[in-house]
Amino acid sequence: MSNKNLTMLAVGDLILGRPDTDFKSVAPVLKKGDVVVGQIETTYTTRPVSSATDKFKGRDPNLMGGLINANFHVITLAGNNIRESGKPGVEDTVNWIKNHGISVVGAGMNIDEARRPAIIERGGTKFGFLDYNCVGPAETWATPDKSGCAYVEIVTHYTLTTATPGGLPKIYTFVERESQNAMVTDIQNLRPLCDVLVVVLHKGIGHAPAKLASYEKELSHIAIDAGADLILAHHAHLLRGVEYYKGKPIFHGLGCFVLDMPHRTPEEERVASSPKNLQRLTEMFGFAPNPKDPFFPHHPESKNTMIAKFIIDGKKIARLSFFPCVINEQRQPELLKNDKRGQLIFDYMDKITEAADLNTWYEWEGNEIVVHPK
Repeated sequence: MSNKNLTMLAVGDLILGRPDTDFKSVAPVLKKGDVVVGQIETTYTTRPVSSATDKFKGRDPNLMGGLINANFHVITLAGNNIRESGKPGVEDTVNWIKNHGISVVGAGMNIDEARRPAIIERGGTKFGFLDYNCVGPAETWATPDKSGCAYVEIVTHYTLTTATPGGLPKIYTFVERESQNAMVTDIQNLRPLCDVLVVVLHKGIGHAPAKLASYEKELSHIAIDAGADLILAHHAHLLRGVEYYKGKPIFHGLGCFVLDMPHRTPEEERVASSPKNLQRLTEMFGFAPNPKDPFFPHHPESKNTMIAKFIIDGKKIARLSFFPCVINEQRQPELLKNDKRGQLIFDYMDKITEAADLNTWYEWEGNEIVVHPK
């Protein structure tokens, strides 16, 4: 490697619910990144909203202030919650991030803005980013005259495995051709404008450890065939394994990085903690949130997380690794080392990578876990 190599860092979902989210434990690592990218999972506005997909109201955009001190340069927004506060949420979230000198990709006031790439330059190397929501709902998708996100539509088909109506199905997922072609066109248009082309996908089966739906590999491979150098993904609220395809890395799931859920009203808390709702969640996901921690309504393994690291040398990705982290009791990421606690993350990644039949292996190098192709 030359002495002029660059470092790109990437993390998963960021749900910033308090003004004191300071990334204190991980900031020393993040501040060494020449390019740092993360996914904002929610929207922020204090304006009145009225939307069919509205979930959270009155979240102040200034709750995102920690992004500045933590050295984020690119924020991706194409996710299933982008319309949760309607048009005001999209507009105010995008504007706050841009007004604080951070690039935004994946969402906008119309589909052209949502599909527009982010391009930033460091030391003569240009990094290009595109971002797509693959999990719906359709209400989140931007159109020529509606705010929302860029997207790739995924079609799900169920068929019975036995001659028993109502029995267990086999599930197939397919990439819808028109939205696939739109993504391919975006990648091809961006390719001559940058040196390192990153495609970010909001994809995966929520709260299902290790499991990859069939479309996840298919779509990632399509993006690489079109010209992408790297695929980053999130949404499942769990880490996923890493794959190489034609020499290009695919991080199938960066997990969650900050999980500070907004405070519920007493009525919302009553409904969320009711036996009926807990039973429903158990049937859907195989677990129910811990009632003693109402602001962490996710799978226990969601607390495993990472900072992915990419060394760029000669305008190409020359090395990839990750820093093991855990979401602590303050619901913020805590950096781990090559010790007993860090080894738990190593073993977890090793286990889920093998379970998903992915073609990588890991080894410690100092306090980083290096990713190798088999």
